[in-house]
Amino acid sequence: MLDFTPDEWSAIGLSLKVASVATLASLFPGLGIAMLLARGRFPGRALLDGLVHMPLILPPVVTGYLLLLSFGRRGTFGAALAEVGIVFSFRWTGAALACAIMGFPLMVRAMRLSIEAVDRRLEQAAATLGARPSAVFLTVTLPLAMPGILAGSVLAFAKAMGEFGATITFVSNIPGETQTLPSAIYSLTQVPGGEGAALRLTLISVALSMAALLVSDLLARRLARRLGAG
Repeated sequence: MLDFTPDEWSAIGLSLKVASVATLASLFPGLGIAMLLARGRFPGRALLDGLVHMPLILPPVVTGYLLLLSFGRRGTFGAALAEVGIVFSFRWTGAALACAIMGFPLMVRAMRLSIEAVDRRLEQAAATLGARPSAVFLTVTLPLAMPGILAGSVLAFAKAMGEFGATITFVSNIPGETQTLPSAIYSLTQVPGGEGAALRLTLISVALSMAALLVSDLLARRLARRLGAG
């Protein structure tokens, strides 16, 4: 039943590639914005928070269309990027960009809540002992917030694995180039006799997402125990 065809293997491999790149590309910007929202007090903070969470409330197709307007070959930024050889529309890199944007709010929210839960007295104690702000962040804040950082990263990865609307609007559904698991499943449901293959890909999609969540939970528990023991 799970004897995948070359096209199905291609969709599985591309989904893993796109989700991994989207998650890694979002990690440092997500952590920076989470830190800013958790600790910053500045004009426009509520606006920034709203913009970060916008992909959660907009229809995914709208997000994909906005990406097409912005990063298409004739888009606001896409035209200039295309001149230097950076193309997103109808490429797997565009799928990674769409997935990164759709998963970004989940990542930032988990990181922000974890940072807010860090005991500020521990940071103040480290600063009193002469640690610089960067050292306090690296040795106190970051380790204590790591479970939330891991959780946010895995949530973004799982979201990227299942992203469909924004991706298909921005980069279409091109086998071998932009056809990820969700778009492959969609294509298979549109052709007679494709139900079996669609079911196979659905099962592997569920298995990959569950594996990512289980690994994240395991890592977070181990890290929490280690921090507690320390």
